[in-house]
Amino acid sequence: MIGKINKIPIDQVVENEAFVTKTLVDNLDDLSEAVGLNLTNACSEQKAGNFRADILAVDEESGSTVVIENQLYKSDHDHLGKILTYLSNLDAKIAIWIVGDPRPEHINAIGWLNETRLSSFYLVKLEAIKINESEPAFLFTLIVGPSEEVKEIGETKEEISDGNPILKKFWIQLLQKAKLLTKLHSSRGPSSRCYLWDRTGVRGLHWGYYIRKSDSHVELYIDRGSNSDEENKEIFEQLKKNKEEIESVLGPLSWERLDDKRACRIIKLLPDGGHQSDESKWSSIQDKMIEAMIQFEKVVAPFVNKLSI
Repeated sequence: MIGKINKIPIDQVVENEAFVTKTLVDNLDDLSEAVGLNLTNACSEQKAGNFRADILAVDEESGSTVVIENQLYKSDHDHLGKILTYLSNLDAKIAIWIVGDPRPEHINAIGWLNETRLSSFYLVKLEAIKINESEPAFLFTLIVGPSEEVKEIGETKEEISDGNPILKKFWIQLLQKAKLLTKLHSSRGPSSRCYLWDRTGVRGLHWGYYIRKSDSHVELYIDRGSNSDEENKEIFEQLKKNKEEIESVLGPLSWERLDDKRACRIIKLLPDGGHQSDESKWSSIQDKMIEAMIQFEKVVAPFVNKLSI
């Protein structure tokens, strides 16, 4: 016989938010499963300036500090403001907001915050349930969280904003030249950041231009989003098995597994100047970047397309 799940009013189970906090500190497993993180080392009432965060925890896979804020009933601006205050004062990279009734406006706000890519935000609905006549239990449902698609939306929005005018001018010139020679990045707008990406056709892998003050590079960037650390490393290792064959054509590359981060990357460094070089030298820098990108993609793409993950 299969039991029936019955939802019950949260205030029949929980007297206040402090009860939720204590319960979570003692057992984070259900919340971890709902958000797809491995939450550990929970502690309550951690000071953030003159304020106190409900819970601080650690995402074991990334090592990032996680702020967890509880709210029993309808989401409100006060709690959203607290979360942002805690993130900035505690140097946390992940925020989980648990609410009894998430308002549409706050669902949209969390989605927008994830587009900025400054931190990862999770909005989780809290309910109380029973199975037949069992003891009550918490049910956590993820309403909105970070994803690769959301980050790409944020990147696209940023690319069409004003941003850094020097970088934008540099990318406009590079894209005008590149479209005469390759389809790579032909669908991208000029970025206001130091990088410009295009999809490889394989999920989570991008061909990237990168420009700094005094140098530049082209790269393959590997990041399949939240909880993808092991998958990213496996992709990197599969590609690295072909290092000798790839470098026989491209010359020495920087193979950056980045064990302390989620993503990985493979880089071809171009040391002959960056965006703070004399603008009269930009054309030469752009030509070298485009040539390097075309050759890099030609050599690496066949191995990307053979990936078994």
